[in-house]
Amino acid sequence: MLNIQSRVSLKPYNTFRIDANARYWVEISNEEDLRTLLQLSEFIDTPKLILGGGSNVLLRQNFDGLVVKINIQGIDIIREDDNHVYLTAGAGVNWHELVLFCVKRGYAGMENLSLIPGTVGASPMQNIGAYGVELEQVFESLTAIHILTGEKRTFTHVDCAFGYRESVFKRELKGQYIITSVTFQLDKQPTFHTRYGAIQETLTAMGVSEDKLTIKAVSDAVIQIRRSKLPDPAQIGNAGSFFKNPEIPKAQFDTLKTDYPTLPGYPAGDEQVKVPAGWLIEQAGWKGYRSGDAGVHAKQALVLVNYGTATGDEIISLAKQVQQSVQEKFGVSISPEVNIV
Repeated sequence: MLNIQSRVSLKPYNTFRIDANARYWVEISNEEDLRTLLQLSEFIDTPKLILGGGSNVLLRQNFDGLVVKINIQGIDIIREDDNHVYLTAGAGVNWHELVLFCVKRGYAGMENLSLIPGTVGASPMQNIGAYGVELEQVFESLTAIHILTGEKRTFTHVDCAFGYRESVFKRELKGQYIITSVTFQLDKQPTFHTRYGAIQETLTAMGVSEDKLTIKAVSDAVIQIRRSKLPDPAQIGNAGSFFKNPEIPKAQFDTLKTDYPTLPGYPAGDEQVKVPAGWLIEQAGWKGYRSGDAGVHAKQALVLVNYGTATGDEIISLAKQVQQSVQEKFGVSISPEVNIV
């Protein structure tokens, strides 16, 4: 049963806590209701904003259209073989709850992605990643409904055309499909990724030696790191990492490394090096900066925050200042990871 409401505040539904309203609002808990919604003549030509956890969106203004909150639940193991377990999760499942589900059962591959905010349906859209692991490494397929035709389609790994924090759903097919479920391939025998960030250091502090390493220990370490560095959206409005880590030519990296010996870098293939945007922003002097209620987090410069009543435009203005500053100091362009609406 569809319950379409009007003039609904979106403040509780975006982690930046931007105070904006939706002209129309509906929550969807199954594919049948979604298809029914998309066939309603009065909404066929209405602009639509699809929301999961609202953790990767920055609202600039009221949305003069229909906001569709995807709340499709369920986690089902669909098959397994000697090496892998395949499970399907509804698009509305909380991402971290899915990770904990897998860790508890010994299904490996997602542990480095612990505590990332948001829902399952949003995860392949931007190929979420953290601490040396990206969604595409555990992704098998997804199902999605075409907004105009209502046709259900399965997308394979190749179909999604994953890139760094992007996919076909952020490019050619942007705004055309609503993801309803995602199927993952998890490993029965783990391959640990502990060299990225402070994971190894944290594991050592936790008293976990290499011979006693488990996926739960890695997950616990990631959770500890994220909680120590990243603000809780329930306390301070934010969308996690605001900027992507830029990839620059190795020659440029080597030159910068001469001028800035502590500059971190990670090989990104094809003579490219990935550089932490947070490091660049901090070195440019923005860490802890605040203008009104818009600011750069004091513990992690990669995170822009809303301390109370900042508007989307005020956050964007700050972001542009940060981008310009990093460009002028390092000659490196950084771009937003957050979707701006």
